[in-house]
This record gives sequence, structure tokens and C-alpha cells, in this order.
Amino acid sequence: MKQLEVQIMGQSYLLSCPEGGDSRLLEAVERVDTAMCKIRDGGKVRARDRIAVLAALNLAFDLGDHSAVVSAAQAGASAPTTAKGHNDPFMDLILNRLDNALGDDGQLL
Repeated sequence: MKQLEVQIMGQSYLLSCPEGGDSRLLEAVERVDTAMCKIRDGGKVRARDRIAVLAALNLAFDLGDHSAVVSAAQAGASAPTTAKGHNDPFMDLILNRLDNALGDDGQLL
């Protein structure tokens, strides 16, 4: 494992990354940073932990929609219009990664 230093909402994080996973991790960081900055810049939420939770939920919702579309396409059906429930493994993965990235700031949930 190697470590990459990244910036999310102006704060530095040192993240572990498997060899060859640099570009995927940097793309994920960019998506998270963009989502969090969009929420912060909206002006209604200021607390970093709340911004992170909202960004994680938005990204998980989008990922659930994407997964539903892919699954439906593979099955030859139309995609459902709602996201998966809370115990969605993709959401768990995103929340775990955010918890790791926040480190000393504390866990989200």
C-alpha cells in the first residue's frame, strides 16, 4: 500500500491506496470534494461532518441509481425509480471510506 496526500474541502488527508489505484482514488476524492464544496457553497450547512454525511448520501443515492440502471439493463428491464435501502453495501463502502478519510475528526455514523 502506498499513501497519497489529498485535499478535500481545503483540508489535507493522507489516504492509503493500493498499488495502481492512484487514478481511481484521485477520481473518488474529486467527486467527494466537488459534492462537499457544492453543499458548503449552498450556504445552508456549515458543519463539516453534516456536509460529509449529505455528500455521502448524495453519492450513494447516485451510485444506487447507476447500479439499478446497470442491473436493469443486464436483465433487460426498465430501471426502478427509487434508490436501495440503508443496508446497501455500496453505501456502507462509501461511509467506511469517509470515516477513514475523516480520521481524527470522528466517524460519521
